[in-house]
Amino acid sequence: MIFEATTLTGLGVAFGCGLLIGVERERSKGSGPTRAFVGVRSFALVSFMGGLAQTLSASMVLVAALLVLALSVISHWRDRSDDPGVTTELALFLAFLLGVNAIGNPAISAGAAVVVASLLNLRGPLHHFVRVTLKSGELRDALILAGAALIVWPLLPDKENAWLLGANPRRMWGLVLVIMTMQGAAHIALRMAGPRMGLALTGLASGFVSSTATIATMGQRYRHEPALLGVTASAATLSNVATYILLLVVTLTIAPDHVGHLAPSLGSALLATLLISAWRLRSASDGATRRGQRIGRAFSIRQALIFAALLSGATGIVSYANAYLGATAAQAGAMLAALADVHAAASSILSLAASGTVQAPQLVPTFLLAVSANSVSKLIAAASGGKRFFVAVAPGLLLMLLAMWLPYMLSQY
Repeated sequence: MIFEATTLTGLGVAFGCGLLIGVERERSKGSGPTRAFVGVRSFALVSFMGGLAQTLSASMVLVAALLVLALSVISHWRDRSDDPGVTTELALFLAFLLGVNAIGNPAISAGAAVVVASLLNLRGPLHHFVRVTLKSGELRDALILAGAALIVWPLLPDKENAWLLGANPRRMWGLVLVIMTMQGAAHIALRMAGPRMGLALTGLASGFVSSTATIATMGQRYRHEPALLGVTASAATLSNVATYILLLVVTLTIAPDHVGHLAPSLGSALLATLLISAWRLRSASDGATRRGQRIGRAFSIRQALIFAALLSGATGIVSYANAYLGATAAQAGAMLAALADVHAAASSILSLAASGTVQAPQLVPTFLLAVSANSVSKLIAAASGGKRFFVAVAPGLLLMLLAMWLPYMLSQY
């Protein structure tokens, strides 16, 4: 048989796959009477055998597979260690399959071999994570989130429902998933980076999804862990950085000709938000880290459902207002939409400006009023965290709003 260049490449990859996995298994093989049955040479030969059998015939692949299976059974039978398992045996058969696959798909086998070797090498950290780090409640929450995303969400109808005020059930449930995911991200960040930086970074990242939802989430976190007042307030404040960045991006995308009209207000608000966030984060107490606070549930399904219902209800009200009041209610509808999502409201206003329906002199005050309406929603979200959380967050929100209006007010004189 004449071997082509691709065949030789596949055989080389097959040998390399077995060698890579075998090196990791050799380090875990041990020594003496209790050592494992196979090591680096066995893995390399088995994987190379799989590739060679694939180049010969399907019957040879079957014979080689039976041989590897027999070797795996013998390996497990001869295992005299205190903690016998089947990891090495499974890895041996997988190395054979990677060798077979390497002839036709060398890139896939090479990548898979790296993944397998890495997984085998992470035995200790993975066992520690599952047995020690991961709590039973966190595993339960992860399963609930997976079920909500992979089972419930695909089954919901993807169209407006009159019984839900025109809301789309699938989109509404998608919002629930987003809020639950944000809460879970905050939980993970708190576990990994500590209360101060973990929640702060989560607040900034989550703000690109919904600053209002982030503020509400941080308020609930504070209610469960009052010692985290400073860091939850910092995260809530940082979420507004994403709001103003996204507003600038939306403006550049939809109505680039009007950037000059809105840039002073957006720039002033963004600068004020960065300064307030920096001060808020610097003054946040990290005493919770020193005392070791209790880590609660990853997310609250009840809170996510209530918040999604409120936003969907606001969307339904907007659709009904536009339907019954006509085109003249477009600006009023955008104002109402801003209560739920400022970026959607901004897109509506900027689209009207781009089409000439809203003239430049009316664009800025209409835009600022929409952002102000959204700030009302943020204040309500902050109030859901209780009096102390509201007092910690509300002044910053009002200062950001004042900074946004300041350039426009000065331009009127």
